[in-house]
Amino acid sequence: MARSAHGRNSAAISGVSPLRNARRSIPATLEQVCEDLDTRSKEDSSGVTPSMLSGWELGKHITSIKYRKMLADYYAQPPEVLFAHQDQQLTAASETPRLLVGHRDLRAAMTEVVRDASQYLAVVGSRSRDATYLDAIEATLAQRPELVHYRVLFGPPRHQVLKDHLLRLVKIRDPHDRSLGLKTLHIGIVEDDPGTPERFFCASESTAVVPVPSLTSSEAFDSGVLFEAAVAERLIDHARQLYAGARRVENDQALRGLPTVRS
Repeated sequence: MARSAHGRNSAAISGVSPLRNARRSIPATLEQVCEDLDTRSKEDSSGVTPSMLSGWELGKHITSIKYRKMLADYYAQPPEVLFAHQDQQLTAASETPRLLVGHRDLRAAMTEVVRDASQYLAVVGSRSRDATYLDAIEATLAQRPELVHYRVLFGPPRHQVLKDHLLRLVKIRDPHDRSLGLKTLHIGIVEDDPGTPERFFCASESTAVVPVPSLTSSEAFDSGVLFEAAVAERLIDHARQLYAGARRVENDQALRGLPTVRS
């Protein structure tokens, strides 16, 4: 489908995102845009579905860099214009982050994120070794079978306690089970790459904790920032995107094959 020059120059319709306005200005349906993107793809499949595109247009989900470039090329508009409605959500939020200082406060906040999660729980990083925190994750997953959990490692586990935790997770819940209509346990590893910095956070649909460099000691893990729903939802999307590009380690054999950096 040819793109319309009118679509590149039309003013945004009040109450409609620039991304949706660009599609309507062609005009094209969600399905037609996805078909066009598939045709342009070298693999004959862009990976974009009508429901994904609708979610991006409505700002319900955040578009990754890969798809931002794809859609910017398709609509011939810069990403900062097409995706302004997504990026402005954070700067417009009235939430006030809370600084956490001290191991007890940091652990308590992360544990509370886990225990309060009812829809999603995303945990990213390879250095977890706090037994209380890891036990809380296991208990929450056992108690709430419908809770969707993402666990993304950056390189192999740094400690045996984390590897043992992952092994227990696949015993608590089968990552391949779809009895509730969807996959509820996702475990992946981003292979060691100097160009891919490790990330750390724990997020539910309502709150998130992001550890930061210690404010008390160069060796401590005791400082972080507590965010509310607007940021937490972004981090859930962040974890989804990480998992999409990660290597799956979702059975006992794959997890046992992971080395540990430290005992």
